[in-house]
Amino acid sequence: MNGMNYLKITLILWLVSSGFHTTSGQGRPSPAGPRKPNIIFILADDLGYGDLGCYRNTGSGQQTIRTPNLDRMAREGMRFTQHYAGSTVCAPSRSTLMTGLHTGHTRIRGNARVPLQPDDKTVAEYLKGAGYTTALIGKWGLGEDGSTGIPRQQGFDYFYGYLNQTHAHNHYPDFLWRNETKVKLPNEVIYVENGGVKGIGSAATKRVEWTQDLFTNEALQFIEQSKQQPFFLYLSYVSPHANNEHKLVAAHGIEVPDYGPYANEEFPDVQKAFAASITYLDAHVGKVLAKLHELKLDDNTLVIFSSDNGPHAEGGNDPAYFNSNGGLRGIKRDLYEGGIRVPMLARWPGRIKAGTISNHPSAFWDFLPTACEVAGVPQPAGLDGLSYLPALLGKGTQPQHPYLYWEFHEQGRKQAVRQGSYKLVYLLKDNRMELYDLSRDPTEQHNIADGNPAIVARLKTILDRARVPSPDFPFTQ
Repeated sequence: MNGMNYLKITLILWLVSSGFHTTSGQGRPSPAGPRKPNIIFILADDLGYGDLGCYRNTGSGQQTIRTPNLDRMAREGMRFTQHYAGSTVCAPSRSTLMTGLHTGHTRIRGNARVPLQPDDKTVAEYLKGAGYTTALIGKWGLGEDGSTGIPRQQGFDYFYGYLNQTHAHNHYPDFLWRNETKVKLPNEVIYVENGGVKGIGSAATKRVEWTQDLFTNEALQFIEQSKQQPFFLYLSYVSPHANNEHKLVAAHGIEVPDYGPYANEEFPDVQKAFAASITYLDAHVGKVLAKLHELKLDDNTLVIFSSDNGPHAEGGNDPAYFNSNGGLRGIKRDLYEGGIRVPMLARWPGRIKAGTISNHPSAFWDFLPTACEVAGVPQPAGLDGLSYLPALLGKGTQPQHPYLYWEFHEQGRKQAVRQGSYKLVYLLKDNRMELYDLSRDPTEQHNIADGNPAIVARLKTILDRARVPSPDFPFTQ
């Protein structure tokens, strides 16, 4: 062996032994040293504050539906009691999650088909720039095929799932997207027509592959393939969302393979299906946690679980049957607590103290700055979000929001703001303002607006200044 070859082999052996590697698919060398933590955000669709058993000891949790894996996740990590979705319907809620901006500032403020634009920077873009491999598996809803809003134009290296939220109603569709390619599935469907025109909503007449199973399998493969470098996985399930179109071919719109452990319960069939959809979702989360354990990635992976808004009354489901809003007022499409306060669990063994509870008021737009702080990325300027990492780790001073803000562009338009324990709900259609003190009245039963005009005026000023005009989502009376 000549001297030059000997030096090359020696250098290669030294690089391997020192842990020097390149990030998969990115071609970016990473020096040896502490590896950045992995981040997994698991999102349920229309799961209520009261749908999980781990909230039982607050008086709000589920008494009947079984969620053993999520309950264990809470025991092994942290449970938030005052966490809020970005909106009370899916697209704007997900937009706040991705952009770190509340619905007064984020681009997508309603369920209209408005795509993210190139100047909208998402959490995936920041993490990708920090050397993370990024993937979205499941429901997107922030940009149609061919638009600037598709996932791989918004920071994701890999995408598998639904682009369109109406397409996502069908849990047994005839195709999904893999990156920018349609992947045909063996399910057979009929499409709903609107005015004689074939739409996007559909119902399965032959059910073969359930997308929840497909998403979990894809997630497990992504984790396996990405185990050698830091990764960000946004795993966006569609349970327990209903498919109203499914009522064309069935008695209700809750799509599950079977009723699972509830088959012999004396529930209405639609409630058997709803309960099964949550228990199956719980099982899928369990598989993800088991994969992390198998690969010895537990201690270096922050896993967050939440829901995009409150529980629904669609597809025949009765959200009161299982107390899905946990006794809070309202459901999906309301800006009362039941429509926007959602479960949030965070697990990071060795970093988050097991079995802890946080009463810190937080919201979806806090995820982007939190993920950046976890990854060691400088916090972007101009965000509405504040990192809740101090609350997660129990270290340092947790920044507090001066206020939390929401707006909703259906049902005559609504706004809400929470500052401290006071919350103002403004129903523009009726020009009515309702004020609640959540510390004394968490279920918002007593409107105290008439007796507190100064507080109403102060919070109304915040409503007026918390938003910038949007041509896509005008906000006039």
